Amino acid sequence: MKKFLAILLAAMMLLGCASAFADEALVSWYTFGDVYLTSVRTALDEALSANGITPNDRDSNGNQTTQTEDVNTAVLTGANALVINLVDSGAIGTAQSLLDVARNANLPAVFFNRAVSQDDAEAKAMFESYDKACFVGTNFEEAGMMQGTMIGNYVLANYDAIDLNKDGVISYVMFKGDEANQEAIARTKYGVENADAVLTAAGKPALKFYDESNANKYLVDTNGTWSSVASNDYMQTILAQYNEANGNMIELVICNNDDMAIGAINALQGVGYNTGAEGATVIPVFGVDAVDVAKQAIAEGKMTGTIKQDAVGMADAVATITANLIAGRGMFEGLNEHYKVVDGWFVQIPYAEYTGE
Repeated sequence: MKKFLAILLAAMMLLGCASAFADEALVSWYTFGDVYLTSVRTALDEALSANGITPNDRDSNGNQTTQTEDVNTAVLTGANALVINLVDSGAIGTAQSLLDVARNANLPAVFFNRAVSQDDAEAKAMFESYDKACFVGTNFEEAGMMQGTMIGNYVLANYDAIDLNKDGVISYVMFKGDEANQEAIARTKYGVENADAVLTAAGKPALKFYDESNANKYLVDTNGTWSSVASNDYMQTILAQYNEANGNMIELVICNNDDMAIGAINALQGVGYNTGAEGATVIPVFGVDAVDVAKQAIAEGKMTGTIKQDAVGMADAVATITANLIAGRGMFEGLNEHYKVVDGWFVQIPYAEYTGE
């Protein structure tokens, strides 16, 4: 009898543990290789688990077909929710197809970080078609605007030191992460425009792209992966021609994300800049995300500033909404008051400047 009771008790304990994590969410990532998204993934795994949901993380490795297959497989194997970091950012047709999969299975669908459309009205219509779906992200223009203003203020305050060749104009390079991504487009545009607005209002010339033959005024990662490899390769090539000895040194580096900023810094260090050593010349480098490696570079005097994209906040919002939808509660119940819900479908996580101060 005692043996039977022991077995029964053990079975009840196992059932209790199982019930605590009875729900599973597919979390489909566009890639595991993105530095910022790695920090989101860590935070999201913890947040989902804290809500009694087992995360099933899947790496699409930049392949939309892989992601679509993973979503369909998750439905067949009994997932309770679909959490999707869309591979084809801005592709409304793809997003709609994945939403249809969720609707047909009566499952919650929480898209996050990578936009489902380049048109908010189009995205709104898609999410309004299904009451168990929403998008968690940011105001995609805000990071670029904030970065540009931060750059303008910094350049204005340190103009003479930054102007290495003393020609009265600051020469810059812009590294763009992805040609078609909304965030990349906005950061490339406003990172310069807002800086120029600060400078010209103070009577200073607008920033000047280092290569006058480049009509785009940016260099893009052709793989669309916002990688340090791309910016490092570009920067090494640039420094061979544009340098202090030739009187045309790049005096400012603007990057769409921190990974590209770190790649540029590594190239600069290869020729003696941004080493963190006392007295070493620092070319101001700015990024976006405020990942740990960028924070460390700022603390060591190798990088100047970044815009914090709140990985923990994004994870918290995604997990809260997913748990609510699985449990049949109101979608935004218990959501942090600092997150902004727009039109009932879009949860915006705020950005913030980060300079280590």
